[in-house]
Amino acid sequence: MTDKRSIFQRPLWVAIFALTAAVVWGWAYPLIKLGMTEFGITPDMTGSKMLFAGIRFMISGLIILALMRSQGKSFAVKQSCNWWFILTFAMFNTTLHYAFFYFGLSHSEGSRAAILNSLSVFSVVIMACLFFKSDKFTTAKVVGCVLGFAGILTLNAGGDDSGSFTWLGDGMIILNALCGAVATLMTRGLSKRVDVTVGTGYSLALGGALLIVPGIMAGGTLPVITTWGIVILLLLVGISTIGFALYNKLISCNPVGKVAIYNSLIPVVGAVTSCMCLGEQFYWKYVIAGALAATGIYIINRGK
Repeated sequence: MTDKRSIFQRPLWVAIFALTAAVVWGWAYPLIKLGMTEFGITPDMTGSKMLFAGIRFMISGLIILALMRSQGKSFAVKQSCNWWFILTFAMFNTTLHYAFFYFGLSHSEGSRAAILNSLSVFSVVIMACLFFKSDKFTTAKVVGCVLGFAGILTLNAGGDDSGSFTWLGDGMIILNALCGAVATLMTRGLSKRVDVTVGTGYSLALGGALLIVPGIMAGGTLPVITTWGIVILLLLVGISTIGFALYNKLISCNPVGKVAIYNSLIPVVGAVTSCMCLGEQFYWKYVIAGALAATGIYIINRGK
C-alpha cells in the first residue's frame, strides 16, 4: 500500500531530517566562536556581535525565500494583521534568540553553552502544558523535566576550576533557550498564516535585519575580514538555512515531542566539537549533564 503522507511525516525521513538539523546546529557552537575570533570581535563589542549574527540570518532568510520563489511557493499571508504574528515570531525565533545566544557564547565555553541550551527542550514541554489544553502534565513529563534540570545543575558542580555560573555567559544562554522554546510553540501558529518554509524565510530575513540595524547604530563593524572568516560565515549561513527549514517544517506537521527528542543530540555534538575545534578543556560533568538531559528528553517523548 502506497504511503500518501508527506515525506516530512514518514518516520524514517522524520528521523533523518531531525537528526540532520540537530547535528548541524551542534556545529554552530564552535563555528560562532571561531568566526568572532577570525573577524576580530571581542566579548565587549556588542554592536559587532549583533552585526555578525544579523548578516548570517538575513542571508539565510533570503536564500530560503529565493528557493521558495523558484519552486513557485505562495508568499501570501492569509490576513494582513497576521504580519504582526510573523514579526513577533521573527523577534523570538531570530532577533532575541540569537542576540542572547551570541552574547552568552562570547562569555562562555562552547561545550558548556551547548549543554545548558538543552533547557529549551524542557521549557517547550512546560509551556505546552501551560498554554495548550491538549497537553497535560504527566508523571513521565515531571520525571523527565526533573532529570533535565538536574543535568543543568550538574554543570555548576565542581567549583571555579570546572566552570561556574555567570550572568553574561550562562544567563544569556538560558534566555536564548527560553526564546527558542517560545518560537517552537509559535511555529504551529505560523503554519496557519503562511507556508511554513516561506514564514521561516521571512523570520530569518526580518530577524536578521532587526539585528543588523541596531548593531550598526551601536557602532558595530567587522574589524578584520579574511577568507577563512568568510568561509566560517558561509558555513553558519548554511547551518541556519538547513536547520531552520527542516526543523520548522517538521514541527508544523508532526507532534512536537517526536521532533524535539532529536535535539538531545545538539548538546552532545556542541560539547564534543567545541572541545575538538576550540581546544577547550573537557570535563566529565559534561558527560553526566548530557546523559541526564538526553534521558529526560527520552522519558518525556517515549511511547506508552
